[in-house]
Amino acid sequence: MNAELTAQSQAARPSMRTFLIICISQAVSILGSGMTSFALGVYIFTVTRQATPFAITVLFASLPRVLLAPLAGAVADRFDRRKVMILADSGDALSSLVIALLAFSGNLQIWMIYAAVFVSALCNSFQSPAYSASVIMLVPKEQLGRANGLIQLSQSLEMLVSPVLAGILFPLIGLSGVILVNIVTFSVAVGTLFFVRIPMPERTQVTAPGFASILKDAAYGWNYLSARPGLFGMLWYFALVNFLLGISTVILSPMVLSTGSAATLGALQTAGGVGMLVGSVIISAWGGPKNRILGVLTFIGVGSLGLAVMGFSPNPWITGAGLLLFMTVIPMASTSSQGIFQTRVPRDVQGRVFAIRGMISQSIMPLAFIAAGPLADRIAEPLMQPGGALAVTSLGAWLGTGAGRGMGLIYVTAGALLLIVTLLVAGIPHIRNVEKDLPDVTEPAA
Repeated sequence: MNAELTAQSQAARPSMRTFLIICISQAVSILGSGMTSFALGVYIFTVTRQATPFAITVLFASLPRVLLAPLAGAVADRFDRRKVMILADSGDALSSLVIALLAFSGNLQIWMIYAAVFVSALCNSFQSPAYSASVIMLVPKEQLGRANGLIQLSQSLEMLVSPVLAGILFPLIGLSGVILVNIVTFSVAVGTLFFVRIPMPERTQVTAPGFASILKDAAYGWNYLSARPGLFGMLWYFALVNFLLGISTVILSPMVLSTGSAATLGALQTAGGVGMLVGSVIISAWGGPKNRILGVLTFIGVGSLGLAVMGFSPNPWITGAGLLLFMTVIPMASTSSQGIFQTRVPRDVQGRVFAIRGMISQSIMPLAFIAAGPLADRIAEPLMQPGGALAVTSLGAWLGTGAGRGMGLIYVTAGALLLIVTLLVAGIPHIRNVEKDLPDVTEPAA
């Protein structure tokens, strides 16, 4: 078995062609999924007129990735990653088809949407590590930065294109029609995978059959990372970044709408999408810095300044400038981080390691979603209202007082915290020297 995998790996030389085919088909599927998410959001609000169902939807969408990451990573390393992606995408499409049929028949209920979102997230939990671990098998080392940038580019296009298309189509064909379009995009992704080949890496360790052995493999990703302080420390740093990002994402809409209109909010969200698109294009063309960890820390440090600027003033131009800066550097930091893990983690265990990586880095995001509302409504906003405890201080004079200024304070505080933590992380030798301390697994053995 190992000899067969070795022969396959040697026979398939990495090239960008197969990766581009898969990346484009996955980008089409991502656009369809984004349209469905937008349409479901409109449907839920139309039916309930409440914000709580959105929070429940986000919870169901995030739980599978955190809870099932170790198992999904073990599956991605044990089995044919192409087949794992096919099964995961097919399961996601089937879930969407059920919702489309229920909506078309008029029998769709909100709890059914929760169930469908959970199933979709469940399938994505297995698809994501399989896809991420396949990149190193398809792309030459010198093209990794561009390949990761193209993946970020597809996510940027989702932010820009999916809401526009869904907004046009939803009034014309309804929820079921939009979901059927998504099923077509799933068909593109799955159909493409049937006609391409993703080589499996040579296994560096023997794996025994049986479910108990799979569970043992599931723990491997955690053990691998915890034994490497540089990589492990990076992940907890990313967890804090994502926590602050989660809070900022939740309070953006209420902060803007407290003094502006829905049109202003839409324009700002477009600015964020443009920033992510620009950053993705730049990193795709550039490939990223040679010293990737320095790039990660620099990009996030610059992003922290953008996060703080977003809260300086209720002026939407200032908020938009900060958002544009922040979203521009996010894909650059993400691409550089991905390159570190792809070149420092052996190919045959990347599924398990990448799954744990995602689990740790996103582990406290649900807490951010839960904490953001009370933090803004019960603490920050009262402090910055006229007569509030901070309104009469220099902070009140600097940031202003009134509606939305408490949330502005949260943005400024989050930006300052992120910058301080980034500078502290840069001083930790294990993280700063992670690329020097760990061997490059894409280089031939000495």
